[in-house]
Order: sequence, then C-alpha cells, then structure tokens
Amino acid sequence: MTGRILVLLHKEWLLELRRKSVIAGLGLYLFSLVFICYLTFALHQQALNKVTWAALYWLTVLFSVVNAAAKSFIGERSGIFLYLYTVASAEQVLLAKLIYNTILSCLMALAGFVLFAVFIFNPVQDVYLFLLIVLLACAGFASSLTLISGIASKASNSNVLMAVLGFPVVISILLIAIRATRNALDGLGRSSSTDDVLILVAINAIAGAMAYILFPYIWRS
Repeated sequence: MTGRILVLLHKEWLLELRRKSVIAGLGLYLFSLVFICYLTFALHQQALNKVTWAALYWLTVLFSVVNAAAKSFIGERSGIFLYLYTVASAEQVLLAKLIYNTILSCLMALAGFVLFAVFIFNPVQDVYLFLLIVLLACAGFASSLTLISGIASKASNSNVLMAVLGFPVVISILLIAIRATRNALDGLGRSSSTDDVLILVAINAIAGAMAYILFPYIWRS
C-alpha cells in the first residue's frame, strides 16, 4: 500500500511540473496578495499591529491554499479517474492527495511567511510554536478541502459547491489559527496555546477520518 501511495505522489509531482502555469499562477497570486498588503501598510506600519499581521497572513494563506487544493479533483479528466480506479484503491488515492496537498499547503504558507517577513516585518517570537500551528492548520485545510473537492467534482457547478461547502470548515480552522498565532507572536508560554493546538489536532483527526470513510463512496459514484 505504501508503495502505491508513493507512486501516486510521484504522479502528482510530475503532473505539477508539467503544468508550470499552475505553479506560476499560485506563486504570482501569493506574491500579489503580500505585495498589496505591503503597499497598504508600508507608509503606516504603526497601524499594523500583531493581531492585524496574523489576520492578514492567514487570510493570504487561506486564499492561496484554497486555490491549490480546489484542483485536487475539480478539473481532472474523467479518463484519469478511470485509470486510477483500475490501479489503486480509493483510500490510496485519497491518502496520496492528502499528503501532497498538505505538503503543497505548508510550502505556500512558509513562502507567504518569508514574503511577509521581507516586505512587511516579522513579529514571530516563538518560531517553533508558529511552525507547529502552520503545519496543523495547513493539514486541516488540505484534509477538509480535498474531501470537499472530491464531492464538488461530482456536481455540475463544482466551483460554487466548493465555496459553499468549504467556507464553514475553513473559517473555524482560520479563527483558531489566528488566535494561536497571536500567542506565538507575543511570545507567551506554550501552555497558553495548548487548547488551540489540541483543537487543531482534533479537527485534523475528524476531517481525516471522515475523508477516509466517505471518499470510497464518492469514488465509486
């Protein structure tokens, strides 16, 4: 099973390399969002406190991750589904998509952090806590949006359905991530973020379990 998941991950990576316009589009989208924030607050940095920085950062990450994860199943050709159906199980396809989207989301979140640090400023005091929050939040985004992308791909108005189903899920992860990030920015004790971290872990576990259970039914349809 592990071997086939690695093969599917390799397939996702090769497809991503072939679609260089998609990677360039995501990078340009991320850079544009950060640059707009820079132009907005460059002359008024005193108005950009840590709370505003955290909110802007996570909104930037959210929009970038949604665009990246939405293409998991939406836009895939039907022939790809038929081929994958014959060579791998639904669970293997799902796990490969989840791992790939989590890695891609984390890379985009880290790239966004670097751009924020370069163009605006870097207020993070507890780097390890911040990286843990980024990992958990991106994993939550990826697991939730991958399942929703699979559901939306079966509908006619897939993009609309993706937005409607995804909003209630991602907004809860977003609010918790912003609240936990504030503690990392203020350099508070890590015990103050324990509840938020556990909530993110629970969301990841629930979203991952639901995706693992429900996706085979979506796959067979």
